[in-house]
Amino acid sequence: MSVFAKASGIGSWPGIKPREAAEVVVGELADALAHIVELPARGVGADLLGRAGALLIDVAIDVVPRGYRLAARPGAVTRRAVSLLDEDMDALEEAWEVAGLRGGDRVVKVQAAGPITLAAELELANGHRAITDSGAVRDLAASLGEGVAAHRAALARRLETPVVVQFDEPSLPKALGGQLTGVTALSPVAPLDEAVAVALLDTCAAAVGDEVLLHGCAPGFPWKVLQDSAFSAVSVDASTLGASDLDGIAAFVESGRAVMFGVVAATAPPRRPSTEEVAAALVAVTDRLGFGRSALRDRIGVTPACGLAGATPEWARLAIELARGAAEAFAEDPDAI
Repeated sequence: MSVFAKASGIGSWPGIKPREAAEVVVGELADALAHIVELPARGVGADLLGRAGALLIDVAIDVVPRGYRLAARPGAVTRRAVSLLDEDMDALEEAWEVAGLRGGDRVVKVQAAGPITLAAELELANGHRAITDSGAVRDLAASLGEGVAAHRAALARRLETPVVVQFDEPSLPKALGGQLTGVTALSPVAPLDEAVAVALLDTCAAAVGDEVLLHGCAPGFPWKVLQDSAFSAVSVDASTLGASDLDGIAAFVESGRAVMFGVVAATAPPRRPSTEEVAAALVAVTDRLGFGRSALRDRIGVTPACGLAGATPEWARLAIELARGAAEAFAEDPDAI
């Protein structure tokens, strides 16, 4: 059974208190796939790119009006990002210890921006996206892979439990489709070649080892790239999927890999759904893949549609509770849903 055929959160969480967030995530997901929390409401250094800045090896970041820029040496922004990451690791370790889980075989997930999103969203010193410089892209991928591997190993030591990795790639479809904007209309960003994309993703997957998940909430998931990559699982927002996506998912699953479906809303809907309704939404997608439900029970996981940073704390807790309940129902007896 794939480690990703369970319930999990995407990573981001509402609020600014890591210990409270970690307690909820560990409490709800310890028997599924708990994860380290990201709290972007804390500001610079706490969002997706800031967290990556804390993980990069021998590469520093700084802030500019449009976002983050590569810097010549570590400064206040990099130090703040590292400090926030350390605080989140401390919070997870404390919650793990209080729950009596140290030294067990329950798996924990860490998240980081993927190499393509990182290169697409970080600026070079000249203001252009890093993805426009092939050398910078390769260096970022190597630095990221090394840094995430070290982060994974450090957390595994602290928790005395297995740790897997999720790379977040929200900018991947735009990068491949040539939809990234340049500094001006006269400096467009060329589409990223699919073979280059696979090589960058595989660089990071090889560096961290074990099972690696790629997450994306944006429509237009590049299933050919993912099929060619070394990633063992993908995580998608089920509401963005069309007929061509289902064909890609079916081929991905048929190759022996797993898919986590985001079937729980990322913010509170007008009416609170039941676990049974979430499970029904899950099978409404999986039934379109052309496999029997029982054949998928060890290949399908459940998550919120995307990160929960924009949710209320109450909904964030309920969202992962619903995801866990639906995943358990599917794993126990999918044909009964």
